[in-house]
Amino acid sequence: MPNEILSYLEMCQREGCNLQRGMNFRLKGSHSVILMSVHPNAPYADRLEDNGTTLIYEGHDENRTASCPQPKSVDQPHATGNGTLTQNGKFAQAAQNYKDGKQPPEHVRVYEKLRVGIWSYNGVFHLVDAWREKATNRWVFKFRLVAVENEGEGDLPAAVLERRRIIPTQVKLEVWKRDGGRCTQCGAIDELHFDHVLPYARGGTSITAENVQLLCARHNLQKGDKIL
Repeated sequence: MPNEILSYLEMCQREGCNLQRGMNFRLKGSHSVILMSVHPNAPYADRLEDNGTTLIYEGHDENRTASCPQPKSVDQPHATGNGTLTQNGKFAQAAQNYKDGKQPPEHVRVYEKLRVGIWSYNGVFHLVDAWREKATNRWVFKFRLVAVENEGEGDLPAAVLERRRIIPTQVKLEVWKRDGGRCTQCGAIDELHFDHVLPYARGGTSITAENVQLLCARHNLQKGDKIL
């Protein structure tokens, strides 16, 4: 469920692998996973656009090695020396295949780092575009992903599915601090979610902390039952 709060271990357990890199194409042949961060000191320039419905995700650098001691000074790689596609190359190829009508949009689960040890599940996005652009002294990859409402409908075109708005990072951090990392109803510290006090469908907003609270899974479900 989008807006879940997880530890790094919980995130790895959910995906069934050790997520040591930020880009993970086709885990177990099904969906892809990316890890994002919009903090000022983040290693890559990820950002949200279009009222929080679009993620512009920056590709990843060469690994630091003896032959590449400063990855930030060289172009982000599309392929390795032996011609194998890097993660950048695989995501870029999937985006091009979608644009050419050869395949549905890539189904991507997005996790966002809020602070050390605390991650937020931002839900499923569709990969719809990729390009390279100049960044100071090198070329980097950029990927456009749109947040979609219905996670189980990965084969539908991105234009068909309703777009979903993401709670801004700063709002999440403010709510986490204000609520002390605990459910506002019972004080639980596990299975937490960022919850809209007034649902978006009823006129609520995601852009202010006043309309967002921490709820545990039990109270989140109870609230949902009452709304329905």
